[in-house]
Amino acid sequence: MSVWNNGDMKILVVEDDPGISRLMRRALEQAGYTVNIAVDGKSGLDMAQNDNYSLLILDIMLPGIDGWNIVDELRSDGSRVPIMMVTARDMVEDRVKGLDLGADDYLPKPFEVSELLARVRALLRRDRVHRSRIIKVADLIVDTAQRRVTRAGVEVGLSHRDYELLEALAANESKVLTREVIQERIWMDEDSSSNTVDVYINMLRKKIDNGHDVKLIQTVRGAGYTLRVVD
Repeated sequence: MSVWNNGDMKILVVEDDPGISRLMRRALEQAGYTVNIAVDGKSGLDMAQNDNYSLLILDIMLPGIDGWNIVDELRSDGSRVPIMMVTARDMVEDRVKGLDLGADDYLPKPFEVSELLARVRALLRRDRVHRSRIIKVADLIVDTAQRRVTRAGVEVGLSHRDYELLEALAANESKVLTREVIQERIWMDEDSSSNTVDVYINMLRKKIDNGHDVKLIQTVRGAGYTLRVVD
């Protein structure tokens, strides 16, 4: 049973295909969500910037402003609204581009309504859990409400993907996350490789650990990665 009222959750669907937007509206409203529809990129961006939505479901190929530019604009403005991209463009490079710009999930068309609803629930649940949480590990502080990170009192600038990776590690302090788990949680894309995880971990280390005597991001040989203070 849900721990909150879906009616309190307002979802914006930006989709120019009337059949698909009707399908999503009907499924989401039957699940108890409040739904608004935008049929082009400009109106979708305006609505997202001027109202308080719990989730944005966004097509990529839109009239006027495409979905990638909408994500980029919202994240540049500091918006933390969860974004799911739903599109027929299911090439790996398209998914990577959307996620790197700041989208949280990616569902290619055609899709099953049951999977759409499951992904919506997962994104809303994750956002609700982390909305006001402060995670502290030694002198590292992760403010999940502001998506702000400091180390020894100094703010650390992170990309969207860097932040998601760090939050996953910090929220599971001292637990080992395998490469496969990280891929599933951060990339949500089975086509990404374990080498991708290694590359991002190395970049994150430079931002979090360089210049500090205490190194927090640890490699567990043959297992994965963890964030902890080593005695």
